[in-house]
Amino acid sequence: MNQILNDIRYYVKQKLENEGSGHDWHHIERVVQHSEVIAKAEGANHFVCIAAALVHDLADDKIASSEAEGIKEVVNLLGDVNEEDRNHIIEIISSISFKGGNRPPVTTLEAQVVQDADRLDAIGAIGIARTFVYAGSKGDLIYDPSIEPRNKMTPETYRNGQSTAINHFYEKLLNLKELMNTQKGIELAKQRHEFMEEFLSQFHDEWAGIK
Repeated sequence: MNQILNDIRYYVKQKLENEGSGHDWHHIERVVQHSEVIAKAEGANHFVCIAAALVHDLADDKIASSEAEGIKEVVNLLGDVNEEDRNHIIEIISSISFKGGNRPPVTTLEAQVVQDADRLDAIGAIGIARTFVYAGSKGDLIYDPSIEPRNKMTPETYRNGQSTAINHFYEKLLNLKELMNTQKGIELAKQRHEFMEEFLSQFHDEWAGIK
């Protein structure tokens, strides 16, 4: 199992090392680290969690030409994994993405672990940094008070509609604390959420010329 994970790790690192939207190899490493901590605390299948964490962005339309093509790539990459675990990993990466908040809750403990791990990297100090990198990669503004945060978005609207970096906090990131699945995930999200609230308060004060 360790050799399989090492092979997957090598492939993903080569593919995402220079990715420029905040979904790079270092993001994958952090999600793997979070997955290890949460899986241990929750008693989840370690191999499935780590393998899914390693490949979780390969089928995302921010990385792949399409979800179907990304899934095909992952299936090929998991060729040495037994069928049950391979199917479970594919199920996880097909179900954990936010996509405007329209996805149903994930159904397995391992999916909950990896989803929480991915969401932890979207909040806190690193989440703030990644938000501005992603907004810049899309050509979005830092902030425009005339552009309201969007609610009840379709996946297409969420991915392609006009927004700003600051709006992303209200459209997604501030909601993630309440969407965590596991007790360990909830525990780890609390301080990161509070840090984002402090950042936004400071940002709006500076924008208004108060500070």
